[in-house]
Amino acid sequence: MKKRLLILIGIMALFIGNTALAQSRTVSGKVISVEDGSSLPAVNVILKGTTTGSVTDADGNYRLQVPQDGGTLIYSFIGLLTQEVVIGNQSVIDVQMTADITELSEVVVVGYGTQIKRDLTGNIAKVSGKDIESIPLNSIESTLQGRTAGVFIQQGSGKPGQAVKMRVRGSSSVTASNQPLFVVDGIPITSQNVSITNNQPTNPLADLNFNDVESIEVLKDASAAAIYGSRAANGVVIITTKTGKSGKTKFNIDLSTGISRPANKRDFLNGPQYNQLFDEAYANSLEDFGFEPAEIFGLANLESLKDAAIPGWRDNNDTDWQDLAFQDGKVSQISMNASGGTDKTRFYVGGTYSNQEGILIGNDFERLSGRLNLDHSVSDKLTFGVSMGLSRTQNGRVSNDNAFATPLQLIALPPVQPQFDPETGRLFTGTVYYNGLIQNRDATGETVVFRNISNVYANLEIIPGLTFTSKFGIDLLDQNEDNFQGRETQDGAPAGQGELRSVRVVNYTIDNYMTYSATLGDQHDLQVVGGISFQESDQDIVSIQARGFPNDDLKTIFSAADTESFSGIGTTFSYLSYFARANYKFNNKYLFTVSGRVDGSSRFGEDNRYGFFPAVSAGWIISEESFITGGPLSFLKLRASYGLTGNSEIGNFDALGLFQGTSYSGISGLRPTSVSSPDLKWETTAQLDIGIDFGIFNDRITGEIDYYFKDTDDLLLDVQVPATTGFGVVTQNVGKLENRGFEFVLNTDNLVGDFKWTTSLNFAKNTNEVTDLDGQIITSGINRAQEGQPLGVFYLVKYAGVDQTNGDALFEKGDGTGETTNDFSQAQEQFVGSPFPDWVGGITNTFSYKGIDLNFLFQFVRGNSIFNDGASFQTAGFDFFDNQSADQLRRWQNPGDVTDVPELRFLGGNGIDNSTRYLQDGDYIRLRNVTLSYQLPQDLIQRAFLTSAKIYVTGTNLLTITDYTGWDPEVNFDGTNPSNQTNNIRGGRDFYTAPQARTIIFGVKLGF
Repeated sequence: MKKRLLILIGIMALFIGNTALAQSRTVSGKVISVEDGSSLPAVNVILKGTTTGSVTDADGNYRLQVPQDGGTLIYSFIGLLTQEVVIGNQSVIDVQMTADITELSEVVVVGYGTQIKRDLTGNIAKVSGKDIESIPLNSIESTLQGRTAGVFIQQGSGKPGQAVKMRVRGSSSVTASNQPLFVVDGIPITSQNVSITNNQPTNPLADLNFNDVESIEVLKDASAAAIYGSRAANGVVIITTKTGKSGKTKFNIDLSTGISRPANKRDFLNGPQYNQLFDEAYANSLEDFGFEPAEIFGLANLESLKDAAIPGWRDNNDTDWQDLAFQDGKVSQISMNASGGTDKTRFYVGGTYSNQEGILIGNDFERLSGRLNLDHSVSDKLTFGVSMGLSRTQNGRVSNDNAFATPLQLIALPPVQPQFDPETGRLFTGTVYYNGLIQNRDATGETVVFRNISNVYANLEIIPGLTFTSKFGIDLLDQNEDNFQGRETQDGAPAGQGELRSVRVVNYTIDNYMTYSATLGDQHDLQVVGGISFQESDQDIVSIQARGFPNDDLKTIFSAADTESFSGIGTTFSYLSYFARANYKFNNKYLFTVSGRVDGSSRFGEDNRYGFFPAVSAGWIISEESFITGGPLSFLKLRASYGLTGNSEIGNFDALGLFQGTSYSGISGLRPTSVSSPDLKWETTAQLDIGIDFGIFNDRITGEIDYYFKDTDDLLLDVQVPATTGFGVVTQNVGKLENRGFEFVLNTDNLVGDFKWTTSLNFAKNTNEVTDLDGQIITSGINRAQEGQPLGVFYLVKYAGVDQTNGDALFEKGDGTGETTNDFSQAQEQFVGSPFPDWVGGITNTFSYKGIDLNFLFQFVRGNSIFNDGASFQTAGFDFFDNQSADQLRRWQNPGDVTDVPELRFLGGNGIDNSTRYLQDGDYIRLRNVTLSYQLPQDLIQRAFLTSAKIYVTGTNLLTITDYTGWDPEVNFDGTNPSNQTNNIRGGRDFYTAPQARTIIFGVKLGF
């Protein structure tokens, strides 16, 4: 009986199983990462409401049986967002999964370690490398514009490779540098300009390839930055490069190409307009002078003057010199990388070639870079690795903005003059000023930089929780500048001129420190870091200038007949530092941090070489308290910090009285070159920061609000000394300066699901004031540093318009009466604006739908002024022969005319003196970046044996909204080789300065 029963049960089971099998079907697919398209192994795939499931294999593939009527599949894996997909009639279901990382749980790099953002008590802004990759810019800090609250970034011009100004929470110094400290993979690098002195500064950070960057952190407050001590007063920028992860080797290729054009062109007079207005200006001056203005040049009348000064004007020429100065620049890039490894050894290797033709003729930038990051675990206790970044950049440079040889000064040439000589067919040499097209044809200026930023490290776990780290890093910068002026150029005539300059900077750092991490009981978490650091930087410069070349094809210095000058300079500085930081968390809601650094610098007097820079901060995660329950609030943290940071970015020997070798009547000797300042010490900035971090609706909305106050004391200042000493200035600790402001950051997940929309908004306000200079007034042209005013404040006569009766330019007397005068000498200068903005910010929106992504960033600047230095030539009412901007068409002509453009007067100087006539608001809103991309379907990708494929189009500077009438509101002409003091004070100046480039690129990214 039992036997029969067992047989019956077996038959029934077989029948039921066959019936179930007949009612089921197979579903298969592949699971990949939405970030890079790589396969995701070990993902759980479960039929909802059952225990039926599968796990993806090493290639991300899965297969399982599901009912005929479908159901819902659940895809889950630790660290990834769980997804549910309705099966429907599908037999192949491919899924893209994203990391389950909220902003509050992301890892942030801090000095000598990392922290979870939730536990931070300082203010650190983070930008992911994914946010900036493939952007067609050549400077890494330029990619941060509009992305970080309280950080003002200004590109000097549209010339690739030129220096970029970066200010973190305002300017904190008058004479010392205001640039932040840049740290790459834990190693401080050389970021100061080392280029030739007769041109504008270049940017050593342009050597970095930001496609290799994992993240960028900007340390803004004292708590975050104090561990870098003496060089952290201006903020710290930590750049972390990509590393490999254990798993299958991943290969990625990124190819792009595009075109750049000027973001803006201006309107100038054409040929007929030039002749008409020039003749009118001449006639007006003839009436004012009572004699022919041509007689000043020894000529008889208007026609003879134009024949002599503007040859070609009779030939009906209409040359658009502005168009000849600009070009359509090609942009191309190819980037490749591979990463992967095992549990023992991980690697990342990448290489990138980029080539950018500038928007100005003769200007280009080329970079070839490679990186190898290798990490190896010898055992559970010992890990070591190497990070090596090599690059070669070649910058084809043009002359500085204040030279007739620079392309944009072509616009000064009258349009009635020809580009080519009608008789010879060669470039016309009879132009009013030097024809800069000859410079483009016959001169070269190449700056080639070889860069090696590398480090080697070892981590040893001594006991559980206690790790010793030793790191040696080096930054080698080898820069060669080769300039040649042909025999027909302005500076090279009559037989050619050449200059060769070589700069070598060897900058190395040694760090040794201990890290201890422990969880004590259920409520106490402790992390302590302490160590020692040594840095030394040696710089050598050799240059030679020569003349007399056989022809313009032989351009090397060896071919020259005569040496004009030669020089050699060597300089060095070093730091010895001790640092420590302790982070303590109690009950997962009370946070405390204390840090300090003792820095010794070779730059200061013997009795003041060492400085101590402490900081303390605390945080309270209020949302962890029991009285915060329910409601929309998901996270709330109050934090505060106070600390001291320093600034030592001055000359290497400003504390010493220096001598240099000299020659007198053929006899060698010594002469003093600087006054000693033995009491020179650190410039110190005390900073208070109070902030709130919040999250709402399960962190769908997160944000930060900060108020800060920075007070800089013992300014490192170039103090004026009596001329009887034989010197102009000596560096001393004199003065105070302060910055105060607030920052606001808001991140929102507006829509979730298949259609996603996220927004990131930041804006900040900063107020700067010089509070004490010991009564000094430091000027740099129309900019000055003066007590009670913002640094670099403009000091100008106020322009009051045009006298309707006679066309005279009017100016405010400035004596409090409100009266005006047409006599410029009777008007008083006044404080009229600041070159630095009150407000900066940006907003980023990202839309995603089934593989299609649209991302765009608007950046804005408000509250700054720009002085258009070139306008005194371009809108001068034909004070000389320069071509004029089109606004001169609305000049005053007859009594009763209402206009702001004075009557045209040749050599009359009507309103051309420096006044607020040329000062304008520098406010702008700019569509900084736009990227539209499409991730190809997985089934199509698999057929091509790829793991990911994305096509994209990216545009930069596509739209600018501004009232500024120059080429571009993002401009700053500091002059050639400006000192720190000049760079700090002389801001907001425009002098024939190139606009930013509007660039559009098309690209494809492939992964396999």
